[in-house]
Amino acid sequence: MQILERLAKIVNNPDKQVLFVFAGKAHPNDKAGQDLIKRIIDVSKMTEFIGKVIFVENYDMDLGKKLTSSCDIWLNTPTRPLEASGTSGEKAVMNGVLNFSVLDGWWAEGYKPNAGWAIQEKRTYANQQFQDELDAETIYSLLETEIVPAYYDRNESNVPERWIQFIKNNISGIAPHFTMKRMLNDYFDRYYNKLIEASRKNINENFAPATAMALWKQKVKNAWDNIQVQTIKAPDPTVRPLDFGENFVAEITLQTPGLDSGEIGIELLFGRKLHDKIDEIVFVEKMNIVGSGDGWVQYHINVPVYRAGVYDFTFRIFPVHPNLPHRQDFPMVKWL
Repeated sequence: MQILERLAKIVNNPDKQVLFVFAGKAHPNDKAGQDLIKRIIDVSKMTEFIGKVIFVENYDMDLGKKLTSSCDIWLNTPTRPLEASGTSGEKAVMNGVLNFSVLDGWWAEGYKPNAGWAIQEKRTYANQQFQDELDAETIYSLLETEIVPAYYDRNESNVPERWIQFIKNNISGIAPHFTMKRMLNDYFDRYYNKLIEASRKNINENFAPATAMALWKQKVKNAWDNIQVQTIKAPDPTVRPLDFGENFVAEITLQTPGLDSGEIGIELLFGRKLHDKIDEIVFVEKMNIVGSGDGWVQYHINVPVYRAGVYDFTFRIFPVHPNLPHRQDFPMVKWL
């Protein structure tokens, strides 16, 4: 069935009518966006879609307010991962409107089952045309089999109980997490309060902690290029792939002239391979220090391979200090 035939069947069902309302503006230099709007308007003028597919002109904040507070479904289908945020969908949630969108932008974090509908975030095809066709099929299928039937499933009092339950889940489970208060709380808890606390510590004793940290960073920089791998014992996946349930065991000895054992850490990065490329980082585990001496440190790790598949791994060396606020505050790294 052709796309427009399928759409016509949905909007012209006398028992379960569906109305599509489009609005928006394209940038003057966005020819593709302008062409899309023109196509929507052309379709809306076809006999089978008159009054069923509508494009509202002159989009502005007032019109946006009316749309986000008056529709039943907020349909948003950005090309993943290009959605900047999706704040209109957040506004719709505050009004009890259910979202139906690609898991991109805010919806990737906000989506909850039985409180809206989602199109998977991960691409199936590298070819955008193929991906668009798959997404279109998913949209039509969900509309036909889940969304429209849920809306028109009424009890003896003509109340859509399942639909209302979705709205309740939406209001209670999603809306509270996308308010200005939640954002401010996050900023204070994750950043501002920690910065204030760190600042107070650094100014103690005439900025002694800050001076000590600066001297330590310079010490690490001076010694960084002298760090060498003395020995490394690890499985070779090109010789024999690890079996499911088998433990990954590795041991590395570093030469660390000018640095103490507690100032250098190593972590294992374990990734799943697909088509000879790392498709997913499965886990990151820090190696344990099992021995040290003058200018050398030995590390060991023993972790189970708990998922089947083809894997590859690497090791990452990084500086360690108890007063370092975050690893990225001193982004020194070596890859093995």
